[in-house]
Amino acid sequence: MIQLSGVSYSYGEGDVLSQIDIAIPRGEAVAIIGPNGCGKSTLLKLLNGIVLPREGRYVFDGEEVSAARLNQPLFAKRFHQRIGFLFQNSDAQLFCPVVHDEIAFGPRQMGLSEEAVDRRVEDCLQLLGIGKLRSRVPYHLSEGEKRKVALASVLALNPEVLVLDEPMNGLDPRMKHFLREIILSLNESGKTILCSTHDFKYIDGVFRTALVLGEDHRVARSGPYHEIIHDKTFLRAQNIL
Repeated sequence: MIQLSGVSYSYGEGDVLSQIDIAIPRGEAVAIIGPNGCGKSTLLKLLNGIVLPREGRYVFDGEEVSAARLNQPLFAKRFHQRIGFLFQNSDAQLFCPVVHDEIAFGPRQMGLSEEAVDRRVEDCLQLLGIGKLRSRVPYHLSEGEKRKVALASVLALNPEVLVLDEPMNGLDPRMKHFLREIILSLNESGKTILCSTHDFKYIDGVFRTALVLGEDHRVARSGPYHEIIHDKTFLRAQNIL
């Protein structure tokens, strides 16, 4: 479903991503790991079309994602509906005056009727157990509540692919466990999951595949999650442990 071929990206001098080749099938659950500064967040932004390759090709479900295609309103709208992105910093994702409108924003942009929008909002509120927050101001919420609202705003679009950037950061153990169960449930329902993380304790049993980015901003290794995560010698050599 997702294929990167020879993809490189740079913000200035030197590549942040260098010659990335990956292929991710539909319904897969992939943990993206690596030391700080290796390019994990940039890779996730690229997959969501926020940044575009300096060189190489990004193909999503058989169609190349490029500046020209993203400038086509119908393609861009459909692409951003099919792949949802949960930012590492929830404050960067929340901008509406109340939680209900935050979750409703995406479905409204899709042109759904208010009745359909309200159904989606209610479904997401119930799924994440945040019904009591519907009239609250997002900026006044706790970090865990903000993360749930941000996730609800993504799920309201019913994306086929969910991309998560360090979703466990700054959360207490109870919230980490809650997110783990939600991610498992979403993958079991057929959604493709890509997640950058350092929090191995709480993601055990969630992912089938691991993709390791090295300090040289290249793919150091990819393969079965448990095979890679139990190779302590390799992980120490990559400055991950």
